[in-house]
Amino acid sequence: MPRTRQSFAPGHQRKFLVVVDDTPECDRAVTYAARRAARTQGGLVLLAMLELSDASAQWLGVANLMRAEETDKAEMRLAHFKARARSVAGIEPETVIREGAFAEAIHAVVEADEDIAILALAAATGHEGPGPLVSALVSGHWMLPIPITIVPGALTDADIEALA
Repeated sequence: MPRTRQSFAPGHQRKFLVVVDDTPECDRAVTYAARRAARTQGGLVLLAMLELSDASAQWLGVANLMRAEETDKAEMRLAHFKARARSVAGIEPETVIREGAFAEAIHAVVEADEDIAILALAAATGHEGPGPLVSALVSGHWMLPIPITIVPGALTDADIEALA
């Protein structure tokens, strides 16, 4: 049974969650969520995933090196998007790094923070489809206890300003 969201209880604030990655559309999700959080006196949580699919097949030393390299990349992505959130909305996001499958990691982060009330993702603009996370969500293979906002990847900053 999912935890009851506490976003509007005394001493709490509604938070937006964004999964950050290297896709071009990720900036759209961060920009939208940061602006919405700022306008509603909420917070922003940025989640970076470690992509270690081959690490378990490696020797311990190699696996540890792979994990360290992926952690460095994740921290750089988070620093970039923290700066972006500060510049577009004047807010200081929280950051989280998780290892494992996206669905389980997102569930764990949402369950650990009862103030997270909305997951914001951006859809890709190319012909390949909306992107792996959006595709997984709309396929219905896993469900979240919070609403999901899908931001069109082609929105400009001005579009987002008008909507958020």
